[in-house]
Amino acid sequence: MSNEVNRLLPRPLQVAVLVLLLAFVGGPVLYMVLASINSDLGVAAGEFWPRQLDPANYVRIWSTVDLGKGLVNSIVVAGATALACGLASVSTAYVLVRHAFLGRLTILRGLLALQSIPGTLMLLPVFVLFASLANILEITVIGTRWALFITYLTFALPFSTWIMVTYLRGLPRELDEAARVDGASSWRILTRVVVPLSWPGLVVACIFAFLLGWNDVLFASVLTNPDTRTAAVSLQVFGTSQEGGAIPLYGQLMAAALVCAVPVVALYLAFQRYLVGGLTAGGVK
Repeated sequence: MSNEVNRLLPRPLQVAVLVLLLAFVGGPVLYMVLASINSDLGVAAGEFWPRQLDPANYVRIWSTVDLGKGLVNSIVVAGATALACGLASVSTAYVLVRHAFLGRLTILRGLLALQSIPGTLMLLPVFVLFASLANILEITVIGTRWALFITYLTFALPFSTWIMVTYLRGLPRELDEAARVDGASSWRILTRVVVPLSWPGLVVACIFAFLLGWNDVLFASVLTNPDTRTAAVSLQVFGTSQEGGAIPLYGQLMAAALVCAVPVVALYLAFQRYLVGGLTAGGVK
């Protein structure tokens, strides 16, 4: 592989491209880190390297932005969505790949068709549906965590299921047949054979569902209240509250953004080897 790359690009050009990409990606992150420990006056003046360090920004954000409650809500909702999405997608994909039944192709095509619907078009229907459900059942729906959970699961499940369908197609059917000869049921084959071999695909599906819940602002800003706000909405509210002021709290904004990015970065680092295998599954036949 390295020889093919060397034939494609000369060594000096490879180094130049890598440096350019690193600067393009790492430059904004480095600026955020430096701005998070800089004073508000320094950031407003356009300083890149802080003249006066103010690491206390990372302490102030827990009271200014109310970040703790937002992080807890995000972890609970996004984590529950990822877990439920992973379990549902691998079970659904197993049925679609290993069993032939009427309407199977229609379901597979429907999974792809659902990806073409913009989420913004579904905001009003989802809100009206939850409002009507609350009136019919006389329960509180809008403003709860489980309303967000159902919403994110609805949008994440089709894509996650398609990922698992692509991955399971690469698993040999002989494994299922061998287990069935030994007397294993379909449920036992799924839990003892398919799931242990599907970790890369499962990780990709779960991380996608987690990021959908973690990064969403649109639905979370409509379906939550101050007690159930996610971290993304807390950042949005804090940023909006700084508009029109004398000197916005730039340092705290950058610090809060970095803190919110830490769980996602840690997630990628922890499951990096599974992500590579899961994303490339089905690419080679």
